[in-house]
Formats: sequence, structure tokens, C-alpha cells
Amino acid sequence: MTNSIVEGQGELKQNRAFVTLMISQAISNLGDWLHLLAILTLVGLRWNATPWEITFVTLSAALPILLTGPFAGALADRLNRKWLMIIADGARIIIVGAFIFADQIWHIYVLLILKSLFDVMFSPAKNGKLKEIVPHHQLAQAVSISSVIEQMSKIIGPALGGLLVAGFGITWCFVMDAASFLISGIILLWIPGHRVIQRVDSDVTGVEEETAGSTRVKQSFWKETLEGIRMLASLPRVGTSLLLLAAAILFLQFADSQTVILFRQLPGISGDLLGWCVAASGVGTLIAAMSVRKWKTAGHGLKMGLGTAVTGLVIGTAGLVVGVWPSAGMGAQLLLISLFAMAGAGIGFAVVPFQILLQEQTPEPMTGRVFGTVGSVMTTSNILGPVTGGLLVTSFGVIPAFICSGILLTLLGVLYLLKKPRAKTGHMEVGIPAQSVAPGEVS
Repeated sequence: MTNSIVEGQGELKQNRAFVTLMISQAISNLGDWLHLLAILTLVGLRWNATPWEITFVTLSAALPILLTGPFAGALADRLNRKWLMIIADGARIIIVGAFIFADQIWHIYVLLILKSLFDVMFSPAKNGKLKEIVPHHQLAQAVSISSVIEQMSKIIGPALGGLLVAGFGITWCFVMDAASFLISGIILLWIPGHRVIQRVDSDVTGVEEETAGSTRVKQSFWKETLEGIRMLASLPRVGTSLLLLAAAILFLQFADSQTVILFRQLPGISGDLLGWCVAASGVGTLIAAMSVRKWKTAGHGLKMGLGTAVTGLVIGTAGLVVGVWPSAGMGAQLLLISLFAMAGAGIGFAVVPFQILLQEQTPEPMTGRVFGTVGSVMTTSNILGPVTGGLLVTSFGVIPAFICSGILLTLLGVLYLLKKPRAKTGHMEVGIPAQSVAPGEVS
């Protein structure tokens, strides 16, 4: 692979395009958490939604990602990624603003579906742009920084959302979210529209890359979509990891999608507890994201196995806490916040290694298609999980659903730990799972 670096090869902080992209991401991610917490508070605590109604809220956000992920990835590989991100931000300004006028739950469903359609357009374009502006040897650091930003938004967003809801009302969360997309779109104007890092990957991908003196080979939309699937199949570490963590996300969603229902079991529960628990989870994942690259003595499989097992133990314990300590006293709330912090750390160790692996192993011209396909696979888990969780909660109650989720995650983590590594290539472990989610980001 040949790299022609137009913009400096020094520290990432000297890469202006990367810094600009991260600033835009930080503002957009912050608005996403304001928006999600406002919806959960509105639907789950104010409208007292049923488990199935909450499940449909999750499905409305996830289903478009499943159906359109690979197509959005192919689109990101065919068109200018910068302008795709700006268009997605512009559309989401209008959609999020419309939440202010929603007064029935079906309004929430429709708006979430529309917003997710543009979320899925933005995500593969952003991931592809990251590889356009960051040299290959700095990708691991760039992905870690991006993950840290995502988790910091989970800390700041819920806290700010709680202040806005308490002081001004839920409406201001939607106003701030719409403003975040406006600012993000404006900042993206300063990102280069052209490729900064030139790569020749035609021997790997069979796709002729666009350079200053060449024009990209035009292929059918369907053919480009299928190429993303074939590329995943040709990367056994990535493909195996994707399938294994998809199972983890499936089991996690049994409980995670019904967290509001769990909290409603505590008499006199404060509406702020959800925000604090989400923030605590973000702190845990932030710590994990910052620690993954420093913990060099452990392979990806060990990190992911421990992270999944810890998450399972914590999820099961959270269900038991509510079951055996059914009071909303300060002790119970502090314990729940601590458990969510530990769960966040576990999720971080199960997610960040794969994000690094995926970025390093995917050829840049294929980034959109591969990330779109990965998003669709993970979204399948994010859809089946809440549906199964709704069935479990309706049939057996929310506490058994949490315990079941915890047991399955713990067993899956143990399987990760028991999986024998086959070999090593360079510094990357072969045959060991490590993965990244989705939310909605997915985005």
C-alpha cells in the first residue's frame, strides 16, 4: 500500500481536517444524548408507556439502519462524503425540531424513523472520511479519540439534559439537539471535500480508487453493496468478531431496552436517576476507551471476553438489586449508578478493540460499504433484542428479564475467554473476537 500524505504526518492534533471532524462529531454526539434522554423521559416516565411501546420506540430508531445500512454505505463510497454528512445534518435539524410538536406516541415513532434514515447516511460517510484524512499508522489513535468523544458526550449530555428538563422543560432538549446539528453542519464546511490521504488499494479491493488524475470506476449500486458483504467474509477476524458481538448486543438489549421499566419498580423514583445512570455508563466506557490501547499485554479476545462477562454480571446484579431492595433510597440509587458505571466499562472493552480492528483492516475505498454492512448486522441485534426483551418483560416481569440477560452475557464472555487464539500477525491477534456496536448511530 502506498500513502501520499498531503497534510502533515505528525501528531493527530496537527491534522486540521481530523480535529475539525472530531469537533463536529462532539457537538453532534452531545445533541444526540440530549435528544435520546428527552424521549425516554417523555415516553417512559411522563407518558407512562408500556413495555411494548418502549420497544417500538427502540425499533423505530433501529429498523431503518437495518434496512438501509448497506445501501447507505455504498452511497458513501460513490458520492462526496463531506456533503453527505452536511445533508444529513441539515435534514436532522428539521426532524428533531418537529419533536417539539409531538403529542402522541406515534408521532415519536415516525420522527425517529425519519431521523434514523439520515443517521445511517451520516455514519458510514464519517467513518470513510476518517480514513481519507488520517494516515493508516494513526488510525488506532484516531478511533480511540473518536470513542472517547462519544463517551464524553454520554457524560455531559444526560447531565445537561437533566438541567434543561428541570429548569426549562423537555422542549429545550430538542431545541439544543437541532442546534447541535446546525453547528455540526457548519463546521463540516471546513473539512476537505477531496481525499487527503491517497491510497492505491486496487490489488486488495478490485475497486479503482479516485485520485487527482483518475476517475473512479462506476459500478452498479447493488454490486457495490454486495462487495461490502464479500469484504467482511474475506476478513475472518472481523467477520467472526462481528457475529460474536452481535450475539452479545442481542442479549444486552433484553434488559437495556427496558431500563425505564426497571426503574419504575422503585417507589418514588426520581426522574433524574436515568440521566445519572446513563452518565455513569458513559464514564465507565470512557475509562475503558482510554485504557484499551494502553493495555497492550492482553489480546483483543481477552479484553472483549472480560468486558462481556463483566457487563453480564452487572446487568444481572442490577435486576437483583431492584428485586431485593425495592426502595428508592439514596443507597439503592447510588448502587445502581455504580453498577451502570461498571457496565459501561465492560461495554467499552467489548466495543473499542473492534472499532480499531475494523478501521485498520478495511481498505479505505471499501469503508462505507463495510461499515454499512456492519451497522446492519449489529442493528439486527438491536431490533431482535428489544422485541425479545418486550416478550420477556410482558410474560415474566422486568427483573427476570435482567437476570436472564446477565446470565447469557456472562456465559458468552466466558466463551470468548476460552476461545483459543490461532496465530498472530503483526500486533493484531488472529481468530479472537473483538467488536463494535451500533446506536443509532447506531449512530
